[in-house]
Amino acid sequence: QVQLMESGGGLVQPGGSLRLSCAASGSIFRINDMGWYRQAPGKQRELVAIITPGSITNYAGSVKGRFTISRDNAKNTVYLQMNSLKPEDTAVYYCNADVAQRATPGYFINYWGQGTQVTVSS
Repeated sequence: QVQLMESGGGLVQPGGSLRLSCAASGSIFRINDMGWYRQAPGKQRELVAIITPGSITNYAGSVKGRFTISRDNAKNTVYLQMNSLKPEDTAVYYCNADVAQRATPGYFINYWGQGTQVTVSS
């Protein structure tokens, strides 16, 4: 089995910064795309940022220029550096990854983390 474990959420004032981390563990052969999504109360889950194994990135327009996604392939970890945070960034942030396990190296399964709360408020 594969697990994604997020950390780094919390309460921050507008204009502040937070760094989220997500580590994948288990019987991992390879990880393809990794990403961050978020879901605010009463809203649908939305893509925040995604990164390929070669570190090609894509961002939602609302976070472009403020958030930076990165990954450490050796540690099976993806990060989200969030700067200039706004109240509208308040949401539960979820890590997502396409993972092939050692037993089935050519078959990728999409996994989700349990989510971490980010609250931007004064």
